[in-house]
Amino acid sequence: MGLAKVGIGVLAVALLAGSAYYALHQRETRPQPALASGRETAAPAQPMADSAPATGDAAKGFAARSAGKADPGKADPNRAAPAEPHPGLPLRTGEILDYTADVAKVSNVATLRLQVAERRNLVGKNAWHLQAFAHTQNPLRMVFELDDQFDSYSDAGTLASLQYEMHLNERGQKVDSVQRLTTTGQEPATANASQTHVLPGTRDPLGMMQYLRHVDWSKTRDVHGPVYDGHKLYDVRATLAGSGQSVTVPAGTYATDKVEIRVFDNGAEMKDAHFFAYFAGDEARTPVLLEAEMPFASARVALTKSK
Repeated sequence: MGLAKVGIGVLAVALLAGSAYYALHQRETRPQPALASGRETAAPAQPMADSAPATGDAAKGFAARSAGKADPGKADPNRAAPAEPHPGLPLRTGEILDYTADVAKVSNVATLRLQVAERRNLVGKNAWHLQAFAHTQNPLRMVFELDDQFDSYSDAGTLASLQYEMHLNERGQKVDSVQRLTTTGQEPATANASQTHVLPGTRDPLGMMQYLRHVDWSKTRDVHGPVYDGHKLYDVRATLAGSGQSVTVPAGTYATDKVEIRVFDNGAEMKDAHFFAYFAGDEARTPVLLEAEMPFASARVALTKSK
């Protein structure tokens, strides 16, 4: 998958740092998505390690199985209720955030742009159109040329995903995937989209990033919820790891909330990558720094400018 999917693609921003590893590691074993047809049902999210489609019953099974396997070190859907985005911190149409990614001791191996494109109507629902653009830079680009675009249409009130798009251009191979997410199967897909069944409240990576950004961490210490990365459902748990942390990035120095992000697959925490996101303590709550510890290296995605 693409660099901007970061690892398993659970958080478009916070997990972006690990994407190169997973892109190279999983690309050979995971089939690439094809341009979806509105007359077909997409391969649904597989929240459990079996071959059955993620129907409504299977989606319920994902939640039940996660709860059944939960322990103090694992995500438990019954342990903490997901917090709603802070009502005083709405998304801002036209916002653009630019980042540079460093891996190990190599600087600027990739750039990332996050953008709030617009607020619009999608199938009768008020939605935010969120975008991410990722490009590799030299020297990585010489061996892994990548120019990817991701589009999310997320419910304006909850940031639950309504439609998720991946437009990938990697090593000269172009792939387009447009998926209309549904919990009931009643929402029709358009001619160029497929229909994908997910759990209620599921967010895509871009929507999840914005959701975490607008959590009031002074009142909430722990949130979790299902995230669909374009192929599978995961459970993502975010925990406040510290407040007032001073962080210096190319865009400046910020006092931040440090949030630890953990990813669970079928109730088991994924141990091969560890992530932290730093959100500025000002009104904008801008994600200014994203860190990833991976088997092969450490990665850092730092804000270069915002507008």
